[in-house]
Amino acid sequence: MNKKFLYAFGIISLLAIGKTNAQQPSYLELLKQQPHWVDSVFNRLSTKQKIAQLFFVRAHTNLSKAYQDSVGKVIRKEKLGGVVFFQGGPVRQAVLTNKYQKKSKVPLLIASDGEWGLGMRLDSTISYPYQMALGALQNKELLFKMGLEVAKDFKRIGMHMNLAPDVDVNNNAKNPVINFRSFGENKYNVAEKSAAYLKGMQDGGLLVSIKHFPGHGDTDVDSHYDLPQLKFTKERLDSLELYPFKELIKKGAAGVMIAHMNIPSLDATPNMPSTLSKPIVTDLLKNELGFKGLIISDAMDMKGVTKFFKDGEAEVMGLIAGNDILELAHDTKVAIKKVKQAIKDERISMERIDESVKKVLTAKYWAGLNVKPHTDEENIFEEVNRPESQALVQQLADASMTLLKSRDGLANLTPKKRTVIINVGTDKATTFQNEITAIYKNSLSFNVDKNANAEAISAIIKQIKDDDQIVLAIVDTRTRPGNNIPLGKDAKDLITTLSARNAVVAFFANPYNLANLPGIEMARSIVVAYQKEDFMQKAAAAVFAKKLVPTGKLPVTVNGFFKYGDGL
Repeated sequence: MNKKFLYAFGIISLLAIGKTNAQQPSYLELLKQQPHWVDSVFNRLSTKQKIAQLFFVRAHTNLSKAYQDSVGKVIRKEKLGGVVFFQGGPVRQAVLTNKYQKKSKVPLLIASDGEWGLGMRLDSTISYPYQMALGALQNKELLFKMGLEVAKDFKRIGMHMNLAPDVDVNNNAKNPVINFRSFGENKYNVAEKSAAYLKGMQDGGLLVSIKHFPGHGDTDVDSHYDLPQLKFTKERLDSLELYPFKELIKKGAAGVMIAHMNIPSLDATPNMPSTLSKPIVTDLLKNELGFKGLIISDAMDMKGVTKFFKDGEAEVMGLIAGNDILELAHDTKVAIKKVKQAIKDERISMERIDESVKKVLTAKYWAGLNVKPHTDEENIFEEVNRPESQALVQQLADASMTLLKSRDGLANLTPKKRTVIINVGTDKATTFQNEITAIYKNSLSFNVDKNANAEAISAIIKQIKDDDQIVLAIVDTRTRPGNNIPLGKDAKDLITTLSARNAVVAFFANPYNLANLPGIEMARSIVVAYQKEDFMQKAAAAVFAKKLVPTGKLPVTVNGFFKYGDGL
């Protein structure tokens, strides 16, 4: 062959490979094809090894070497199907993943919770805005891009599945466990935003798991600590809670995670968690909604399960119910033994087990685990902290800025007038404060600790003149922006006083907290920035500098003053 022919052949081959990659079947499509690798692995597994493929163990890289070694020992001895990583760091996790993969004859499927990216669990990585903030933005293309970036990060450190997005409709303002993790209270908004995020991740080659089926948004109990009960009719659940799940199942979601909730209208068995309920997992999700993908339990060591079902019985019931993957069994060895005994006792058929094993193996094949896995341990920090990802974080923050009340409040701010800039909730200067001080140079800055006393606050008020512009930043300094912002009575009184004096407010907190601050509705304008992180503070500062026009819409109703969809 001459060189020109070889060159042309090479180009055609590369194009063909590109076309093949672009046309890679989805996980659901692959399930119908029954790949040869799946059958070849399946046929070599004993009954115990098949059962073990359905169990995923907890792992950390911020705990002792003894703990990490104990997890490795369980993986090797029990021949488990996968690992769910929690807190730690990206380099340490990649190194430990390689060690765990070497211990496993059938490659492990590696998963983690990354609702807002790797930063949900890992230090030194990127955190995207929480879903509550993302529920405010109007450009869903940004969410698709976020999904692609999250997929790159997961795959870079050897992970194959993100246990996200959260598609719960948070229509209970007092929800202690979902809340800011939800895209909001409107089922259409939740479905649209979560579909864009999901598509980005799946197009990026990542398995996903929408959660928490059949909907954890209207509970006031945290299933980590107790078993919540939903007393709604099936009609109500079908029209509201189930809506995003039905929409994303239509759009090809690869996985669904089942919540631990007691729902009498779907299963009247006393104290029955939805995770262990055949009427909910098989009859509703698989048969009625037609879901064919991976069904994953929420963590089996949560009190929502263990309060009433112990010593491996929950895992047996979970598989009978129709789950394919059981996360974080309290005692994996005992649970596998109990499942094996349940097969002998004909409580569960081998066909039921085999069905789930093939789904798990197909997921591994789809994720590329038919080739022996190894994660490159070099340059990880740089490659999961890409400039384009950082830029996207800021774009998302900018797009979430939500202006409540008058545009005039912002429009009338001028650097010519003396400006009083007050942080409430922190005794330290913030990024927001520093950024706008550079613009409003004729200014006084104060930082009011959340527990500041009346005397300290009075001293600040005395320095404010009648014609001063007042910029009031309210900062929730907690790691997670839940309800009940920790502000003392005197700090709250200051907010009331300054709001009545036409303050323009930047609100770095969960919007539900607006309801806990009497009188804030009197403020001239309020910019909701949803959380305390620097990217939100920079976005809000850009609004106050009149360099950014806020376009966000409030994703939840707070009270009679601030309702879903508000945003000028």
